[in-house]
Formats: sequence, structure tokens, C-alpha cells
Amino acid sequence: MQDPEALGGLSHAGRQDVNAPDADAVFIPPENLTVATANQYVLKSGDTFIVNDPLGDITGRDDGLFVNDMRVLSALRLTFGGRAPSLLSGSVSSDNTAFTAHLTNRPLPPLGGTSTPEGVIHVERVRVLSGTVLNEAIELTNYGTSDAVVPLSISFASDFRDMFEVRGLKRPKQGTIETPRLENGEVLLGYVGLDNVARRVRLAFSPAPTKLLADRADFSVQLPAHACVSIYLSVAVKVEAHGAAAASAQISQPTHGTSEAHLSQIDTARPRVGRAAVRAALVDAHLVMRERRRVTARVRSSNPLFNAWIDRSLADLGLLTTDLATGPYPYAGIPWFSTPFGRDAVITSLQTLWLQPGLARGVLRFLAEHQAREDSAFRDAAVGKIMHEMRKGEMAATGEVPFALYYGGVDTTPLFIVLAGAYVARTGDHGLIDELWPALVRAAAWVSGVCDKNRYGLLDYQRASDGGLANQGWKDSHDSVFHADGRFPDGPIALVEVQAYASAAFDTMAHFARLRGLTDEAAGYAKRAWSIRECVEEKYWMEDMGFYGIALDGHGELCRVMASNAGHLLAFGLAGKERGEAVARGLESALFHTGWGVRTLAADQARFNPMAYHNGSVWPHDNALCARGLARYGAKGAAVRLLQALFQAAVNFDMRLPELFCGFPRRRGEPPTAYPVACLPQAWAAGSPFMMLEACLGMTIDAEKREVLIEQPMLPEGIDWLEVGDLRVGDASVTITFTRVAGKVVASAEQGDVRVVALL
Repeated sequence: MQDPEALGGLSHAGRQDVNAPDADAVFIPPENLTVATANQYVLKSGDTFIVNDPLGDITGRDDGLFVNDMRVLSALRLTFGGRAPSLLSGSVSSDNTAFTAHLTNRPLPPLGGTSTPEGVIHVERVRVLSGTVLNEAIELTNYGTSDAVVPLSISFASDFRDMFEVRGLKRPKQGTIETPRLENGEVLLGYVGLDNVARRVRLAFSPAPTKLLADRADFSVQLPAHACVSIYLSVAVKVEAHGAAAASAQISQPTHGTSEAHLSQIDTARPRVGRAAVRAALVDAHLVMRERRRVTARVRSSNPLFNAWIDRSLADLGLLTTDLATGPYPYAGIPWFSTPFGRDAVITSLQTLWLQPGLARGVLRFLAEHQAREDSAFRDAAVGKIMHEMRKGEMAATGEVPFALYYGGVDTTPLFIVLAGAYVARTGDHGLIDELWPALVRAAAWVSGVCDKNRYGLLDYQRASDGGLANQGWKDSHDSVFHADGRFPDGPIALVEVQAYASAAFDTMAHFARLRGLTDEAAGYAKRAWSIRECVEEKYWMEDMGFYGIALDGHGELCRVMASNAGHLLAFGLAGKERGEAVARGLESALFHTGWGVRTLAADQARFNPMAYHNGSVWPHDNALCARGLARYGAKGAAVRLLQALFQAAVNFDMRLPELFCGFPRRRGEPPTAYPVACLPQAWAAGSPFMMLEACLGMTIDAEKREVLIEQPMLPEGIDWLEVGDLRVGDASVTITFTRVAGKVVASAEQGDVRVVALL
């Protein structure tokens, strides 16, 4: 078995000494290429995604081409005369369908003539993903006055590392990396994993390279003055599973037509490569994204920057959404979490429910299908629980990590029920609830069973095995829950926001039970909801701080810590009016509000660190829930200011909110500080502006009544009008315009089948 670390992920067959004084030296790229910038660009199609730098290169650090949580391409570099080209620009199209890099040459060495000066050859790289096929066009244009001979090289490699290895996890052993083969002018890379799954990568080129090696394709491009020449690259990936591995590999694979078409394309001996293949892939990608936008209501305003933020957010949601057999499902984020997560998908669906309820329908069906049917300590599973995370990689399949289907989240199960209730209120689709009713009952039974074991009837957690997550709320890092003196609590731990989810879940089940004529069950659910609310008010409230503590530990001791978790109580309406208003004031104070958003932890608390993952950073989705809570408790002005702050932060992040950023206070003339390994894009970060906007507009949609209620709408500064177009309400639609008039925001709607009611 080969050691991929020692071999750099590839057999060195065909590699030549970079110091050898031969003619090939001009083709060979340096081993340690300096990247122009830390910026990364991503494309995604189903369970395939690519992360590259602005040049279009893959360097093998935290980037690559990934399929089903396996890095199948760890290096992809374009060089001219042994040097990287100069970067002009790199970008992804506005709809996230294609990556384009504009480059130019450094001085080229002479090949039988005079050398070519720098900056006369323009290089355009256009890259698109469709299914598990990457297609790329490299177009060279000579703007010089004399002909040029360009020594161009495309170098490549695959270390076939599992996503968890890329993230830093060490493995005692790995599968077998096959010796690269040259076949019919193509390069074949392969790996047979410990999960008995073979991953095959086929690289094809057009025109044929001057020289093809196991890790490099060399071209001597004859480029007359003012002429243009194109080179095409195709990387096709095929996953061949056998036996039990084959069965597990079929779990919820993408089902949209483009992926299936390209999967069948890979099965042919010679995958398509060339201009037609690039164009076909672009058409497929555009059609997928267009369909995503078609089913979503339009949002536009008088502010072009705000429109750019909204458009980028919708494009990112479209990029991350994958069509599964159960319907559309938003994968959590790229690069680390491009896979189904339960909590993330539920929150994302709640954020966008008013604009595109079909996403919630797909999420509910998928989560119901993968609900736990048995107990497993290794997977933190118990009958009725809703999954936290699903992985399709080698380490998950072999059990090296428990995340093939992992249930270690305490909040996903009640949130699943909450989403079902919100979906029906938004759509009137009771047929889906009939379909999901057994899953909803099992979920409620699991929540009830955990509450029955807690001394106060609360929903708590304690991991069932050492390999699982220590903390199982949304702040799931090991140090995110602690006492006021910084010590970590003993479990089981009952997080404050989880009680809001549980109470809302029981209220939802009570409503569903009444509709089904189940009077006794409805009364039981309602009693549980009331009991949790009463207990939270009694056990979590800190009168001296005017705030709720973050958690109760296993001894019933309150963790007297001020954290943004309390904002979620407001979002789901658990807190009493006066206490909710006090929390709202606290969230808007300088202890929490940085000027760019609300921190996860107040600045005067133990373990506060603005650079910490959960102990002082700013998370957009957390802010969205806080904004929803602020508006719910009469602080709509504060919600608008929060929307404004996140909008201004997005402007500094190229109109794309990251998963999180650092919680340093805002200073004049300085942008927000990025968090170094944040996912970008991240689904619930991309969905955040929509939940905040819904809260600020005061919109409530009742599909069964064909009615939209609007209560005291407000708009951020700099927006004079905002239009929500083609908003589906039942089987009708409406367009609503919000206009600033004499210091107030007034809503108006076109005449039609939908009733729009403004509440004073």
C-alpha cells in the first residue's frame, strides 16, 4: 500500500527532476507555488464541489475537487514556462454557475527565438461543474506584435483524502492509491478505499498535449500575433461501490437531470472534452439555477448595494441546494459542510419560508425519512431523533467517525416539529402533515422521553460516546457552555434556547392534535409546553443582570452567563413581555452589539474572545434569530439596525456573509475582521437577510385565508422603497411594495386574489 503523505498523494511515475538541465524544464512548475491571495472560489453540483484560488489553481491545502466528502483532485496548476501567470482577476458568476480567471503572462523563455515580454498574452480560464464532471476552457490571446510560442503546463494530482483528513484528522491506515495510468491520451487516477469503494478520476485534454505525463500535461502553443487559441480540460469522476458499500452509497444521491446525464457520460470510455462540452455544462448549470430562482419570490429595492446582497444570498442558497429524491435540500456550507445537516437545513428553511416554502417541504421529507429507528450510542441515536449530520465519505462508511448518519444534536428534533408547524401555517398544506404524522409523533415522543428524565422536565443532552459531540446545541464547540467562573459544567446540560424550541414544538403538536380530533393528546402537549415556559422563567432568569442564563447543568445549577442564546427565546416567544424587553435592551448594548452585529457572548463574560468560534464571534444566522425576537418584543427599530449592520458587514465581505466573523468592535474606517476558516458560502448565513427582512417588514402569511398581514413595517436607512414580487399565497400570488412616506413605511399591493391587511 502506498503512503500518500510520502508520495504527495501520487505515484511519481513520469515525474522528472525539476533541477535537470533539459528542455522540459520550462514546463515544470515550482513545487511550492506562492498563492496570490487567500481568497477562495467555489462551485458546486450535487455532492461535487471545487474550491480553488483566484488563479483557478488548486494548491492541496484546504482546497480541491471533492466528491462525496473525498478529495479526488488535490492539485491543479496552470503555469507558463515554469511560472505561474500574473493574476488580473478571479470571480464566480453572479448565479454561481461558472468560475472565470483573467491572467497574463510573465516573461516567457525563448524557445528557438526571442523571448515574449510580460503582459502581452491574455489567459482566460472558464470552469463549470455539472454532475461529477469538471469542464474547463483555457483561452490564450496574443496581443503582442510578434508570434509567440507558449510553453504551457497543466499539473495535477490527487491525494484521495477524506474530508476529515483534509480538516486535520490523522488516520492509522488508508486504502490503496493506484499507480496513475496513461490511456488513449488521457490520465487515469484511482483509489480503492477501506470502505471497498473505488474512486476513479479521468483527465482528458483537447487538443492532445505535446507531452502527457502521469502528473502533468505539456503544450507548446503556437500563438501568432493577435490570434486566439483554446485548450480544453475535462475531469470526470466515477465512484464504484460494491456490496454493502454500494447500498450505503445510494443514500439520497442528487436526482436532478443534469447530474444523471453527466453521471452516464462518465461511464463512456471517452468523456466529452472541448468547447461543446463546456457550453453544454454551462447551459445545464444555468437551467438549474434559473429554476431555483423561479420558485422564489422576488425582492428588489431602491438601493443597488442592498439588491446585490439579496441577489448574492439567493444565488448562494441556490448553489448549496441539492435536489434529492425527497425534494430540494440546502447543504450546510462549503468546504467543510457540503452535506446534509439537520439543524442548519431547518433554520435555513425557516429563514426563507415566506419566500420559498418548497425548500421546507423537501427538508421535512428528508429528515423524516432519516429519522432514527433504533438506539445507537456510537451515533448518538435514539428512536424518534432527527439527524444532525450525514456523511458519505470513506471514514464515515468505515466507522472511523460516527457521522455517516449522526444524531448528536439536541435541538434538531424539536426544530423539525416547529418547521412543520410553520410550513403548514405558511402554505395550508395539511396533506404533508398527514404524510409526516408518524415521524412527528415519534419526534415528540423522543423529546417527551428526555424531558421526563430531567428533574425539571427540561430537554437536555449528554453525549452517548466519547466520539460524539460534547456540546449538542448550535454552539457545539467543546468550550461554548461554561459557568460564570469559566469552569465547564457537568452534564446533562439543558441549554436555554433549546427549551424555547421544545416549548414551541409541544405547542405545535397540540395544535396538530386538536386538528386531528386527538383531544387528550393535545392537552398533554399543551401542558408540557406550559411547564417548560414556567420552568425557564423560574430557573434561568438572572434578575441582577436582566438576562437569562445560558444553561442548567446536571446538578441543576445555572450557568450564569450572558450569551446570544437568550435571543432565541425571544424569536420563539417563550419569554414574558417585560423580561423579553430587558433581553432586547441587553442585546443592543455595547456588551453584545459590535456595530457589525450581535456577538455570541457578552464582552464582560468569562471565556470571551472575539476570535473564538462561539465565544465572542458574530454569526449571521444567530443575528437573524435575534432580529426576529427583537421585532417580536416591540424592538423593531433595533431589528432594523441589526439588519443594517449585517448589510454593511456584507458589503465588506464582497456581498456574501460568511458563516461567522470576529466580534471586534466596529471602528471608523475599518472593515469587520474575517474568521480564518469560516465556510463561505454557508446556507444559514445566506438565509439570514430574509429572516431579518421579514421581521422588519412585519409580514405574516396565512395561505388558508389567502391573506398577508403587515404590522408596522420598517426599512433600513438608504432604502426608499422595497418590492416583494410574485409572493405565493396558496394558489395565488401578490406583489407588495413598501414605500417610505413622511417618515413612515407604507405598504401597497396590486389588486388580486390575495388580501393584504395593514395592522396599526
